Amino acid sequence: MIRLIINVDDFGLTSGVNRAIAECSRAGAITSATLMANSRCFDEAVKIGQDLPRLKVGCHVVLIDGEPLSDSPISLLENSPKGTARFRSDLKAFALAALRKKISQEDIRRETEAQVRKIQAAGIAPTHVDTHKHTHMFPHVLRAVLRAAKACGVRAVRNPFEPSGSLKKAIVAGSPSLWVRSAEVAALRRFAGPFRKIVREEGMATTDGTIGVTVTGSLDQKLLSSMIHSLPEGTWELVCHPGHADADLRAAGTRLVESRQVELQTLTSEETKRALSDRGIRLISYADLKEI
Repeated sequence: MIRLIINVDDFGLTSGVNRAIAECSRAGAITSATLMANSRCFDEAVKIGQDLPRLKVGCHVVLIDGEPLSDSPISLLENSPKGTARFRSDLKAFALAALRKKISQEDIRRETEAQVRKIQAAGIAPTHVDTHKHTHMFPHVLRAVLRAAKACGVRAVRNPFEPSGSLKKAIVAGSPSLWVRSAEVAALRRFAGPFRKIVREEGMATTDGTIGVTVTGSLDQKLLSSMIHSLPEGTWELVCHPGHADADLRAAGTRLVESRQVELQTLTSEETKRALSDRGIRLISYADLKEI
């Protein structure tokens, strides 16, 4: 059996992203979305989540590219002008600091808990946690995120590692833009073993892995159909980023703009529905997972 969670990241980023998530949910194209507690359209996203009971909502923990909710998580912040507090914007710098354990796990724990608690206070019970740009793939970050989630009663987490073979070699070979991304994703699999060990030790539920990471920003009908037909037995997540490419999105500082419009059309297409049906894939959410 193949079980698949189709999760949209960046819930709350802009009204256009929120609207696209609502459209996808009503069309039965997604099962889950992860909400950014520090996003400017948070309140609107909460209302959408409450109005769509079939849409399960998790917490998209932001530890990079944004503003903190907790008090002075110094080790997470970039050097900013006095009076401002912002997370690092450079993922490579964050990764290096995490690997060198230069980021305080207590800062991570408090910030994660603050974000989850804000969502809970708004009346939504998060089904799981994941992180913006998958920063929880690093063991030093993961342990703190999981302990914060558990303290809030959240017992599931995204497995951010993409299985080899999720994209056919011929497709990667025919797209130079995927070469580097595919190599980067493959290199990061070195953290998959420690991830499984820590998740098991913390008693959390997760999937067998996530597809769609390599093609973030490039996902279209051809790529999605290919991934669906290549999906092996097990429980997986498809990570996606649909949205309306409007002025607000262009001003939001995300590199994913026009690609979100393509993803919206792809996720809600008849071809995608047929591909899922042909494989006999059962769509689920993180609420359907059981603890390890």
